[in-house]
Amino acid sequence: MEGNSPEIVSPQTGPHARLDEVVQRHRDHDWRAPLHAPTVAQFARWRAGHDRAASLVVDLGCGHGDSTLGLAERHADARLLGVDQSAHRLARLAPDGFAVHGRATLMRAEAAAVLRLLAADGLRIDVLYLLYPNPWPKPEHLMRRWHGHPVFPLLLATARRIILRTNWGIYADEFAQAAQWLGRASELRVLAPDVDVLTPFERKYRSSGHARFELVSDDA
Repeated sequence: MEGNSPEIVSPQTGPHARLDEVVQRHRDHDWRAPLHAPTVAQFARWRAGHDRAASLVVDLGCGHGDSTLGLAERHADARLLGVDQSAHRLARLAPDGFAVHGRATLMRAEAAAVLRLLAADGLRIDVLYLLYPNPWPKPEHLMRRWHGHPVFPLLLATARRIILRTNWGIYADEFAQAAQWLGRASELRVLAPDVDVLTPFERKYRSSGHARFELVSDDA
């Protein structure tokens, strides 16, 4: 049902006090955790059919995949890759965990591992979408947010443009602060009510009267 989504509640009233410390640690120490084996296999399957010359748009945390198919209409000359780790969410559009819909591929995989594999293969992302990720609003969950995750420096290095949308302003502020700390500027705005939604979650948040924030960060 639309229009009944609760506001995000958090003890935080601003960016996390340890954000810069965490980002610095991840910058100075490469993340060397073992790669998720099923994701390696999925990536190889996708890579075998990918045209390296094509523009690449990635929808991380694509949910059911509707957002990825919608983004294909916005990026008419690109190849789209939608990634989500939930078999349940992908069951309708990618029941086997891997499905091709025209220029868009939906893939069940671990998102951070996909970023590492793209980087290792020398593939740049032209536009990376982070659309309404779970913001993990408890302060102790900072490292579960994208900008607090060990893969964040690689995320910035791999994506030429990042477009993030969230209904928690602190999340967007933290992302911008973390990116700035690593030398990358961002522009942040509050979306007007008539700005098109990109995901089913965003439609629900708009119907519930939530503020919607959009951050855009380009690689200088």
